[in-house]
Amino acid sequence: MPRHTESRALPYTREQMFDLVADVGRYAEFLPWVIAVRVRSNSASEMVADLIVGFKSLRETFTSRVDKHRPEAIRVDYVEGPLKYLHNDWKFRPAPGGCVVDFHVDFAFRNRVFEMIAGQMFDRALMRMIGAFEERAAVLYGTGLSDASGMSSASAPKAA
Repeated sequence: MPRHTESRALPYTREQMFDLVADVGRYAEFLPWVIAVRVRSNSASEMVADLIVGFKSLRETFTSRVDKHRPEAIRVDYVEGPLKYLHNDWKFRPAPGGCVVDFHVDFAFRNRVFEMIAGQMFDRALMRMIGAFEERAAVLYGTGLSDASGMSSASAPKAA
């Protein structure tokens, strides 16, 4: 049962990081292994979305409920797909020069073969995905808070 907790200080506001994480509909543009996304429903406080994830010849669809508490937290809970369960929490805390992002993920596959494969690759895959969020923030907001604060509201991404 892969599980990971991490905190990262980033040079962006918590609102910017919240918007980036909450924009699930754009995950296929930057997250590795996410092939497509279908947002079933979306409001200011909750989203239900399907992510199609693929690696080589494997393809799986995951449905998740995303609870949004702007700008403090996002909680993702598994609805259906190949997992036993999935819990993913993002917390965004203000900090000097930006924010601290607290990230926690805990999941288990139903299929023991997938579980074994995930266990062997989990750390590398997770670091690649966390890196993809950081790279996306740099693309959207610049390389730091001073770049980001100069953005016009028209160029800022909107939560999906």
